[in-house]
Amino acid sequence: MKKFLSKDFLLENDFGGLLYHEYASKMPIIDYHNHLPPVDIAENRKFNSITEAWLEGDHYKWRAMRAFGISEDYVTGKESDKDKFLKWSSVVPYTVRNPLYHWTHLELQRYFNIEELLSPDTAEKIYTESSDQLAQDSHSCLGLLEQMNVELVCTTDDPADDLVYHKQMTDRTGVKMLPTFRPDKLYAVQSDTYLQYISALSKIVGYPIKTFSDLLNAAKDRVEYFHSVGGRLSDHGLEQLYYVDYSVEKSANVFTNFLSGKAPTLQEVRLFQMTFLVELSKMYFDKGWTQQFHLGAIRNNNTAKLRELGADTGYDSIGDYDQITGLSKFLRTLEEEGKLTKTILYNLNPRDNEAFATMAGNFMDGSVAGKIQYGSGWWFLDQKDGMEKQINALSNMGILSCFVGMLTDSRSFLSFPRHEYFRRLLCNML
Repeated sequence: MKKFLSKDFLLENDFGGLLYHEYASKMPIIDYHNHLPPVDIAENRKFNSITEAWLEGDHYKWRAMRAFGISEDYVTGKESDKDKFLKWSSVVPYTVRNPLYHWTHLELQRYFNIEELLSPDTAEKIYTESSDQLAQDSHSCLGLLEQMNVELVCTTDDPADDLVYHKQMTDRTGVKMLPTFRPDKLYAVQSDTYLQYISALSKIVGYPIKTFSDLLNAAKDRVEYFHSVGGRLSDHGLEQLYYVDYSVEKSANVFTNFLSGKAPTLQEVRLFQMTFLVELSKMYFDKGWTQQFHLGAIRNNNTAKLRELGADTGYDSIGDYDQITGLSKFLRTLEEEGKLTKTILYNLNPRDNEAFATMAGNFMDGSVAGKIQYGSGWWFLDQKDGMEKQINALSNMGILSCFVGMLTDSRSFLSFPRHEYFRRLLCNML
């Protein structure tokens, strides 16, 4: 029987082992999409405990703890760091076949050289040992990234962000940090807080936003600003890319009516968002950026918990939408206008794997290898089964050798062994 997490973990054949150990394992990590806090990287935060580094903000673990019957006090609540960790340790042995079991022990090994399995019997020792290491310079935020041979992290940033922490990192040797333009709030005209957002954006750009033209100019100014700080990526999180014939003139009317106090209809919301997406995509093309679209999550399902804890706390899941029709029309519109930039498409519903893989192939134009990417397994699909299905769909429908590969999409500085996990699976499949 093989030892768990041995050097050949997930590697089931000699050639896969050769590929991983001699090639893949030595490559640096370019983490082109994550949700790491830029302030923690720029100021090189040190964590006070393994709980801070591991459980703070990790909704994967939160969902597992709730499913196991752990009180919210030990998940996001008032209990101490140590008590929260001890509760998590009681859950881990029962996560077998969930990716959390692999990730947990891979992270303990890679960052802390801890090979014991986490359980109530080992929890006290592991808590003390890992927390002590986190107090050392080698385990600061930058230290953790350097341990994993991370060369670049691209964070996810709102257009109104000042990017001050990215500027602090500009001249630093070692790990690089660049911003990614995430404009979801720019076109969220249906949001209760949209008016406040527009007001805040006005202060950032230095002029009043009173018309749709003003709003587009503000978006363009922020794209220029992100570009000046090194940004070359955008990212959009959408339930569904619902296509309607876009119109700047009609969207201007929607915006004017909104400012006068008239709530938009559903059709007007879709018109406004599609117009904004098309106009933003043209800006990305003009700057030579790559745009990313994360499609398919149904968010904030538990409204009671949304009110209590806020968004991104573990109450999102896989949605059930028609993605392909709208996506086709959207990409076609940009292609016909000669403004389709490099694009990465991520889907969350695995039924759509082959559809996304083939859609990407429709808009390759010979200008660059892999111009339209079918992105890696995302969120609920960034585990063994999900990664393998994504790789198989891409291999069968496209060219795997043009694939840009894995990312963490994580808020945790301890999540970078996911790149190793992906590399092992890829090498094994090859």
